[in-house]
Amino acid sequence: MQTRTVATTPYDDQKPGTSGLRKRVQVFRQPHYLENFVQSVFDTISAPQGATLVLGGDGRYYNREAIRIIIEMAAANGFGRVLVGRGGILSTPAASCIIRKYSACGGIILSASHNPGGPDGDFGIKYNIANGGPAPEKITDAIFAASRKISQYRIVDTAEVALDTLGNYKIGDMTVSVIDPVADYAELMESLFDFDAIRALVTSGFRIQFDAMHAVTGPYAREIFVNRLGAPAGSMMNAEPLPDFGGGHPDPNLTYAHELVAILYGDSAPDFGAASDGDGDRNMILGKHFFVTPSDSLAILAANAHLVPGYRHGLAGIARSMPTSAAADRVAKALGIPCYETPTGWKFFGNLMDAGKVTLCGEESFGTGSDHIREKDGLWAVLFWLNIIAVHNQSVETIVREHWARFGRNVYSRHDYEDIPGDQANSVMQLLRASFAQLQGAQFGDLRVKQCDDFSYTDPVDGSVSTGQGVRIIFTDGSRIVFRLSGTGTEGATLRIYLESFEPDVSRHHLDAQEALATLIGIALQISELRKHTGREQPTVIT
Repeated sequence: MQTRTVATTPYDDQKPGTSGLRKRVQVFRQPHYLENFVQSVFDTISAPQGATLVLGGDGRYYNREAIRIIIEMAAANGFGRVLVGRGGILSTPAASCIIRKYSACGGIILSASHNPGGPDGDFGIKYNIANGGPAPEKITDAIFAASRKISQYRIVDTAEVALDTLGNYKIGDMTVSVIDPVADYAELMESLFDFDAIRALVTSGFRIQFDAMHAVTGPYAREIFVNRLGAPAGSMMNAEPLPDFGGGHPDPNLTYAHELVAILYGDSAPDFGAASDGDGDRNMILGKHFFVTPSDSLAILAANAHLVPGYRHGLAGIARSMPTSAAADRVAKALGIPCYETPTGWKFFGNLMDAGKVTLCGEESFGTGSDHIREKDGLWAVLFWLNIIAVHNQSVETIVREHWARFGRNVYSRHDYEDIPGDQANSVMQLLRASFAQLQGAQFGDLRVKQCDDFSYTDPVDGSVSTGQGVRIIFTDGSRIVFRLSGTGTEGATLRIYLESFEPDVSRHHLDAQEALATLIGIALQISELRKHTGREQPTVIT
């Protein structure tokens, strides 16, 4: 085996976003594009000689080719071992689990999460550090800086690794271990949840339906729900990972998981439904004819954590992203524990968890998790819900409505305007920022503006500061509107509008969220002049 040093020139567009570098597949297939970014990662992290690297992805198009290149580059850069999921498959939560279990220096995860796949779809790559979580901004900024001045990368030429066969393979001094992508993760789940209680539930006539959306969680769901918990095989749908996700959009929300939604809102609906996304870190929870918002889900998991074996010792604290509703704050106050408000991006939770400040974390973008790993975790959230249902012996809707009766309801919705030309999206945000002075104290019917700002965050652990994290319009009654540009797309921009009001009156808890938030929706469109700047009459997705 001989190491080659290949001359290259920088690309100027390799700045990682909220969750790594995401581009169209054709972009990654440009000469040296992937190699440049991987070498920039290796040069930045300066892993010790002989270190262990975890590697895998969500199975989308270009996954296997990228894995071969990364393995060859890892061997040329002095790694001692690469742990790669069989078939190149490794969910993001499982990758975090494996990094932590085997004390790896970190891992490379190949995914564009909930973005579409296929030859004309998206691809992504991100580096997770030794705690199992996404690299913090100081590292991703350094990776970007390295990518802008790179002049060469190192790689070896080697025979193709048999990715579909478990075992160890030598590439020079480096060992490639093809591992079962599910086993370690499933073992961790069994240590956290009461599998006996869940098994009794799903074999007692309680019907579940899980939609893997032809993404990475299919093998995980079959092993956990069918093989270990006894759910019928037919309760798993779209469970075979496909490079193009079957032509679908692997985003578990009411729009893109329409097949599952139709089943749960149908005449013979099962008792419980759930879906996960491309790389397995997001979740959607449904009851019979009932949708649970991710913000409510985090709050309900926190309020019921004492019922689950892995969390009976209590919660150190809760963290939520700024756009996520304040429902979890109310639970934290009742429990006498802190609730931290962070920018969007799971990397912001890592310091809090490592410092022992929080146990549960959540984002309104269908991501929930805990300190068992350092990523959000879709199947973990589904198991948590099933464990709670098994203890309460109540329907999803009953559990949610009883929670609202106790804590009040944070009525919440998110309106996504996808694929807006960047200049149009930026003009909306610039207008909002320029309007702070005139909005302060402004009256809109019964609502009066108390505060407007561009959210910034000072990390309570390391003191790092993140600015420009979303425009907030907060009213005197606690209602709020948040505007934010998403960092997960690959073309154009996604402008997200988050709307929230608090409703303590149980007699009004039955109202549809869009009806209850109609006044706020009108204010948001008025102050942003969104239709004027973008020409959009309706959101692409409402959740």
